[in-house]
Amino acid sequence: MKLPPEIEFHEDIRLLIYRPKGLINEDTVNKIIAVIEEIEAATREPFNRFSDASEAYEVELNFRYVIEVSLHRRQAHAGRVPVKSAILTTDSTLVHYARLLVMLTEGSSIKVRVFADRKEAAEWLGVPVELLAPS
Repeated sequence: MKLPPEIEFHEDIRLLIYRPKGLINEDTVNKIIAVIEEIEAATREPFNRFSDASEAYEVELNFRYVIEVSLHRRQAHAGRVPVKSAILTTDSTLVHYARLLVMLTEGSSIKVRVFADRKEAAEWLGVPVELLAPS
């Protein structure tokens, strides 16, 4: 599978890294969800996720969309082995939406946490911090 340049998949350690740049909107979120679901369908093996939103500078999302996407992902991942999804951001709008995602996935097989520190995200995911550093 050919991945867009902002997405890396490390099959050996079962980690997807997403580095959006610029605008985050419904189109960009739909694209990363499509990639996640394609990998899930192809491998049927669990993998953790790391979203590095440190280079995102604009957000065009709304509550309704975030809720719908969260519920879709929650349902699509139901019954699977739990995975972790770490979101790195300090942007107040992204932190707000990420915390909403944390609440909406609570009790599901997708464990979401928001981080302002890359090292803490790496520790939670159990990977070397160097792997999460910008390329």
